[in-house]
Amino acid sequence: MSYYPIFVDLKDKKVVVIGGGTIAQRKIDTLLQCGADVYIISRELSSELQKHLKDGKIRLLGRRFSKGYLQDAFLVIASTDDAKLNRRVSSLARDMGILVNVVDLPADSNFIVPSVIKQGDLLIAVSTSGKSPAMAKRIRERLSRQFGNEYKDFLLLMGRLRKEILSRCLSQEDNSRIFHELVDSTILDSIRRKDWKEIASNLERILEMRISPEDVINYIKVE
Repeated sequence: MSYYPIFVDLKDKKVVVIGGGTIAQRKIDTLLQCGADVYIISRELSSELQKHLKDGKIRLLGRRFSKGYLQDAFLVIASTDDAKLNRRVSSLARDMGILVNVVDLPADSNFIVPSVIKQGDLLIAVSTSGKSPAMAKRIRERLSRQFGNEYKDFLLLMGRLRKEILSRCLSQEDNSRIFHELVDSTILDSIRRKDWKEIASNLERILEMRISPEDVINYIKVE
């Protein structure tokens, strides 16, 4: 099977997770980072999930699975050690037109979760279409060494500069030229070295505006 790659906005979407162990915990941590409204069904919860429940980060629908719990769900993840239950969840979710993933069983899922590298707004997804998750993990580890923390700062800088550049109401051709000059410059390497003066000099040349090293530091601060 050939999968169609896609990134999904889960902010405030109802996501139901069946299972309360360490695998469910890892899935839920990622879902919470993406702003999902997470509901859980499980007889037992890991200590971390109990803390999430106490803190109001997740909601417990029940200890035993019921079809009604899937109502209005945008996405479902089945991560129990009960293969029969996982298969039932998958079948019901599909019949209801809901995206469903059964952990480690692509055949029972209508979407799979890739191995991910994340540096701020940079998100790189690696998938072997379910053929070898171990290989996907190995590739992710290699890419993680290549794409370091400087990419997070670079994208913070570019995101804030983009607003200023677009506010100038230049032609599409001029905007494209500026954006490509920024990406092709030595700014990324300078961020890696924390050479704020060199970055400011590059930005002044490309953008034709006064920028100080202090301005650069403020640009990459997380609000």
